[in-house]
Amino acid sequence: MSSVIERFIRYVQIDTQSAHNSLTHPSTLKQFDFSRLMTAELAALGLIEIATDAYGNVTATLPSNCAHPAPTLGLLAHLDTSPDMSGANVHPQLVEAYDGGDIVLNRAQNIVLSPREFPDLKSYVGKTLITTDGTTLLGADDKAGVAEILAALEILVGQPEIKHGKLRIGITTDEEVGTGIDLFDVAAFGADFAYTVDGGEVGALEYENFNAARARVQVQGRSVHPGASKNKMINASLVAMEFNGMLAAVERPEFTADYEGFYHLTAMQGDVETAHLGYIIRDHSREKFEERKAWLRRAADWLNQKYGSGTVVVELADQYANMREKIEPVMHVVDLARTAMEAVGVTPRIAPVRGGTDGARLSWKGLPTPNLFTGGHNAHGRYEYVPTFALEKAVETLVKLVELVAR
Repeated sequence: MSSVIERFIRYVQIDTQSAHNSLTHPSTLKQFDFSRLMTAELAALGLIEIATDAYGNVTATLPSNCAHPAPTLGLLAHLDTSPDMSGANVHPQLVEAYDGGDIVLNRAQNIVLSPREFPDLKSYVGKTLITTDGTTLLGADDKAGVAEILAALEILVGQPEIKHGKLRIGITTDEEVGTGIDLFDVAAFGADFAYTVDGGEVGALEYENFNAARARVQVQGRSVHPGASKNKMINASLVAMEFNGMLAAVERPEFTADYEGFYHLTAMQGDVETAHLGYIIRDHSREKFEERKAWLRRAADWLNQKYGSGTVVVELADQYANMREKIEPVMHVVDLARTAMEAVGVTPRIAPVRGGTDGARLSWKGLPTPNLFTGGHNAHGRYEYVPTFALEKAVETLVKLVELVAR
């Protein structure tokens, strides 16, 4: 078993799930368990300047072995897994020489990973896959990235004939809840440019992502006995439904792809007196993103004219921005990644991220950071899997990339 596969299988069995609405940083203290492991393993590889900040972010340095000056390159991955599904008691399963049919993840619970629902599986006939046992997520997002970076470092340390400049390594917390990079010290990290290893299928190379905002909608109704409520009652739950009905149904996540943005209703609760809706708003286009936010305000204004001032209140908060604006002036960082992939037999797949990445936050904090593939599929759920060859190709890509940067 190769180093990256061994590392990955071992890492995913450590619970590092982050949590929404936590008041601590990191959002779950168990993330420190993995931080301590990373500190030990980076030290065992011979890296220096290993540090863990107060928020669980681990940084380290592999010194340059070049005789000439070279840019300082950063490689980052996040250690937390999604709050969307349990990351405890992960039992990875090896499916060798996949035959193209259904994969029974859990016979007792009749949980099946099928190419009928996940047609990408057909691309991996004959390959070895790592899956879940159907009861948890797998954690390839982003334990695969962590394993790939450390396996690449193992090669670079063991083969000093591969020349590289100074490498800065970052293993970060709380990416899945969008707060980790808020507390990451970019200046102290000290890289000229960087890459997050946090993408999807083999060849994914991403330097665009959504502009993102969060919306909280509060509806104040008027509760009156239903037997005497004519022209008096304002049912807050029905007003909330009316508000949601004013958003285009075709602009929901389940009906959009590629560069199409969306409104996503993430939470709702209510009764006659009060109701609350939670949304996330996403669009790659800054202009369309602003239009989406403006539409929410107009919908509230219209309902307030209908039912009375203050019936509907919309609170909007921007979350992150499209990193394309920050990457385009330094497109050589994308070209280097493309060349590295092609050199190891990987076809680059440049496409927008339909989400956010730590790379977006880092890019807007002054560190241009495109995103590279890990090989994982179906993140954040029980049907997550990763082909083993993809893990190995990611390692090859990273080794070639650091070599190209140093030329």
